[in-house]
Amino acid sequence: MDHSPATTATAPADGDGALETRGIEPVPDHERHGRARELFPTWVAANISVLLLTMGAGLVVFNGLSLWQVLVVGLCAAAVSYGMVGLVSLAGKWGGAPGLMLSRATFGIRGNYFPGMILWVARFGWETINAVTGAYAMLTVLKLLFGVESSTPLIVVTLFAFVACTFLVSGMGRKVLAVCNKWSTYLFGAFTVLVLGYLIAKVDWDQVFSRPSGSTSMLIAGIGTIAAGGLSWVPSGPDFTRYLPRRTSGRAIVGTTVSGAAIVVVPMVLMGAVMAAVNPDLASTPDPVSFLGEVLPGWLAVPYLVTALVGMLLINSLSMYSAGFTAQTMGVKLPRAMAVSVNAIISLVGGLVLMLVAKSFQASFITFLTLLAVSFSAWIGVFMVDMARRRGRAERYDAEALTDTGRGSRYWYRGGFCWQAMTAWLTALGTGLCFTRTDWFSGPLADTWIGRNGLGWAATIVIAAVVFAALPAARESAAADRDATAAREPARVG
Repeated sequence: MDHSPATTATAPADGDGALETRGIEPVPDHERHGRARELFPTWVAANISVLLLTMGAGLVVFNGLSLWQVLVVGLCAAAVSYGMVGLVSLAGKWGGAPGLMLSRATFGIRGNYFPGMILWVARFGWETINAVTGAYAMLTVLKLLFGVESSTPLIVVTLFAFVACTFLVSGMGRKVLAVCNKWSTYLFGAFTVLVLGYLIAKVDWDQVFSRPSGSTSMLIAGIGTIAAGGLSWVPSGPDFTRYLPRRTSGRAIVGTTVSGAAIVVVPMVLMGAVMAAVNPDLASTPDPVSFLGEVLPGWLAVPYLVTALVGMLLINSLSMYSAGFTAQTMGVKLPRAMAVSVNAIISLVGGLVLMLVAKSFQASFITFLTLLAVSFSAWIGVFMVDMARRRGRAERYDAEALTDTGRGSRYWYRGGFCWQAMTAWLTALGTGLCFTRTDWFSGPLADTWIGRNGLGWAATIVIAAVVFAALPAARESAAADRDATAAREPARVG
């Protein structure tokens, strides 16, 4: 059989070392250890971003929502988006492989390149946004501490420093990330409590609660905006559960994922809404971080920004960690740690463009989130139906077939494509874009009820799932069927 060098090289056991050496190949059962509760700090760290404050402020200023409506948005967005992250994470313990590797079983060996490439590009965008936010946080800290004003050379230096640190941490692998996630959770949680206490004591709550409620349409649209960040993590969910034993409780995985995300998302969005209710200009600030220096006293703003900076570095590290697997799945013939460097370089270049050329960070960010949600949703709908079909099987994923990229692979289907999955994915992706309106373009269905309410991402998931479920279930390759039949037949004598 024809094997790809990028996917068949046998990695040494992960062992107890700090540097993770395993690539995209499935993790054998004897190397799987840990408990579902260890995922909690991972999903806490994945949401430690001051961007949530900016998004919460936008819900008040641009969507016109009241504080109670913002609370509903935060709870619903966290439950829906990270509920899907948790459900798809179950595939990680089933197959012991990263999400985009398991996706080969859904779309076919060749078919998987197409959704994989779009998700990889979307990941570039997310990492660029996080890198820019981290650089702005560093610039704000320098201004608060030393009075240093932002300049083009300083922007280049801070952005390079942030991306370099991200690259180093993500290249070390899951064990280093787990330790960093744990301590950043403690530190950020402590300072968030201090910020909440300061706001409770200083904010005019009569002014905050006197704001009128916004329309249901704007509330629904707000849920989609906040949920987009969580949706971007769905394909990466299995990357963090592939080392868990098969017997790990699925309910515990989903519950830990949702609770870890919600404990950060909800208070952060609410804090941003409270700040904007007092000072509406915060939602339209030139960068997403500097307003903290105006709202909070220096003794609180600086340590809070420093801990948030560490959190944003970890978010990008988690993202680049998964992106390394995606690069390998796409055929980049490099070790995972080196594959991460591709994303690091693109984040650096994209970040410079966004910080030095783009006119409005907020407008660029919202446009990106809208397109991000649709691009990930098409994959989610198809993959979750495929997961449901595999649930009753004793062997849900064939580890050897996942690494076999030749024509004899069990997941070769027809010509390397699962045409049913590809049809559903393309149909949903195209339709979802038709419902979408951004600063760059407006789809022909953007003025429908779904489009006006910002539900293009939800429609994309439903369409992908319904079309794929309605089509005849794909048969795995004929070669695999012959092998299975031969194994069941008694051996012939002479």
